[in-house]
Amino acid sequence: MKPKLVVVGAAGRMGRRIVALAVESKRFDIVGAVENDKHPEIGKDAGLVAGIEHLDVPLSSSWPSGVQMAIDFSLPEVAESTLRQCTAGRIALVMGTTGLAAAQQDALKTAAKTIPILYATNMSVGMNVLFAVVGKVATMLGEEYDIEIVEEHHRFKKDAPSGSALSLAQSICKATNRPYPDSLIHGRNGKEALRTRGEIGMHAVRAGDITGVHSVIYGTLGETITINHTAHSRDTLVRGALRAAEWLQDKPPALYSMADVLGIK
Repeated sequence: MKPKLVVVGAAGRMGRRIVALAVESKRFDIVGAVENDKHPEIGKDAGLVAGIEHLDVPLSSSWPSGVQMAIDFSLPEVAESTLRQCTAGRIALVMGTTGLAAAQQDALKTAAKTIPILYATNMSVGMNVLFAVVGKVATMLGEEYDIEIVEEHHRFKKDAPSGSALSLAQSICKATNRPYPDSLIHGRNGKEALRTRGEIGMHAVRAGDITGVHSVIYGTLGETITINHTAHSRDTLVRGALRAAEWLQDKPPALYSMADVLGIK
């Protein structure tokens, strides 16, 4: 039986594609499309807003009853409301919102004692493979290789650096015993900006409609190795989120990651 799904932030760029691809997959029954009550599309049919057929599911600020699964790619300020709704209704949650504050991260962990939650800064399958390998590469190359992370996104992205870039840095720091986040240098400027040994440079680019590009550069005297992931469209993130939602069905309460979904050790 298809899980009854509510999409939070359903009129946003990611929300619309989640609605469209969830319907296309025929593996979910969309029963709710949640949006800010001041959104100009409020009250309109979520399917038509997503550019597909009429679903008879209006955009609303309230949650319907009988929900079994929620997917939230909205904004950090919505996260706590989503957690309250999900814990109260014992609803499994796939959360892809980035830029969560430490208190919100704590709230996520607390809620995961009651309901199954899958949280990831990036739900692309390829990107999660990158998370798994960048630390191993840094370890194999050794301390003589400088490490820089460059992330590129569209002009509308609010948080910087991206959650995915920070996840890459965390993986590298964990594998190489660097302190996190103290090892990160966010951009460089000035006449005395010489790189210091062991630091990880972090650089954010915001331009046009770039969906998402993440590059990890390992450089030493004589050679450079670059590992890169490019998302061609938001659909790659949405398909990963839907894969995660299917996997999360009937799981016991806990905080899961895409590594769990993909079986990455």
